[in-house]
Amino acid sequence: MTSLTNAAATPLTHDAAWAVLRTVPDPEIPVISVADLGIVRDVLVDDTGVHVTVTPTYAGCPATEVIARDISDALYAAGATAVEVRTRLAPAWTTDWIAADARERLRAYGIVPPQGNAAAAGEQPLRFVPRASEKIGCPRCGSSDTERLSSFGATPCKALYRCRTCAEPFEYFKPL
Repeated sequence: MTSLTNAAATPLTHDAAWAVLRTVPDPEIPVISVADLGIVRDVLVDDTGVHVTVTPTYAGCPATEVIARDISDALYAAGATAVEVRTRLAPAWTTDWIAADARERLRAYGIVPPQGNAAAAGEQPLRFVPRASEKIGCPRCGSSDTERLSSFGATPCKALYRCRTCAEPFEYFKPL
């Protein structure tokens, strides 16, 4: 939990706080915001300040402290008088929380967004087994002739694939 005070600032409204959070980029995927990624679970603005609850993409996410600092910095820059960032692990983050419009930005960035939704796929903690019928399309050339190289990409929430057509590697956001 991060909590600081900025006595010289003006209080923010609830809508203004959300607008600010939609501008805070995810440190690992800068083309989407922390709000787009769905890790911002709640925002409360009261007479004591702005209280933001975040759920990291997984419990051991190394970017959690950076995200809390970036959220605090952005809210203070926008005029928050006090900011508290809380981490909540339950319910666990799911790729279902990624904003619909952020999925296309992920694809353009080279990360295939999750196909379908995690709720329909069932829980898949720490283990990723794509359904036999599932085709993961290449974000660069669009081919569905791809192969999984590793169940884990740069982070545990992504898998590493390669396109057999253009030979480019890419990551796929696993439906968690």
